[in-house]
Amino acid sequence: MNPAIDVAYEADRVFHTRKIRARQEHYDPGGGGINVARVIARLGGTARAYYLSGGATGCALDGLLDQHVLVRSRIPIRGDTRVSTSIYERETGKEFRVVPRGPELTAEEWQAALTHLEGARSDFLVASGSLPPGVPDDFYSRVQQLAQRHDMRLILDTSGNALRQAVSGGGLYLIKPSIGELRQLVDRALTQERDIAAAAQEIVDSGRSQYVAVTMGRDGAILASGAGTWRLPAVAVETRSAVGAGDSFLAAMVFALGCERDPLEAFRYAIAAGAAAVLTPGTDLCHREDVERLLSLVPSMAAAFDGA
Repeated sequence: MNPAIDVAYEADRVFHTRKIRARQEHYDPGGGGINVARVIARLGGTARAYYLSGGATGCALDGLLDQHVLVRSRIPIRGDTRVSTSIYERETGKEFRVVPRGPELTAEEWQAALTHLEGARSDFLVASGSLPPGVPDDFYSRVQQLAQRHDMRLILDTSGNALRQAVSGGGLYLIKPSIGELRQLVDRALTQERDIAAAAQEIVDSGRSQYVAVTMGRDGAILASGAGTWRLPAVAVETRSAVGAGDSFLAAMVFALGCERDPLEAFRYAIAAGAAAVLTPGTDLCHREDVERLLSLVPSMAAAFDGA
């Protein structure tokens, strides 16, 4: 719903006021859903990207998607597609990110997105990313109702009120909150991993989502399901950029589930993909060869919490 052109630069140092001379310049089509589609294609799968696009920047986004040879369905809007920027400071290894809110959508425009999705037919429907201004908080709840009508399993990766409303409606297949997003969702501090696991399991036990995958950055991830709750550590790799790590995690898990892999094996594959994304600079995402190589470093058995 809120895609972007992702621009990445590298600079020796970042200063205020003075011009910053960039050494590298790279453009990618971005936004949660588009990133997921890009990774699924890299892993050998097929995905159709539904996205909103408008203005001169929207035309540029369309062209970038074609360069990545993605199957796409464009929904036109009047506003300009946003441009997100990341700057990697070589001297410190820090990354600076500027992410706009996105264009204001009219009711006709966000309703057109639902109309386009009525024609979608697949095993999985992934809804990922923030909602732009003008879109109601219950939009993803409406997408869930649409998915149910067409026997599609909805996988959701969003935050704030959009996540809260969708989860309260129930019937989701998988949600992938970060630890911060889960804390906001349940309105609890969740300072211990056991508390995180319990909060995720509560969502599963209540029937609101069949699976809950909580990403915790360098601390790995937790997966809650009807069979129990497990934790896997992150793979230690050199960090080039954190951009797209969560999207790579989610895409790999969806791809593995689509290949009918066991959920725990899909969880391992997702951990490897998240680490592989961290290896790539700027707005690049994981690459299949890195995912397959790092998979051997992910424990074959996940740590189970009591009751799992």
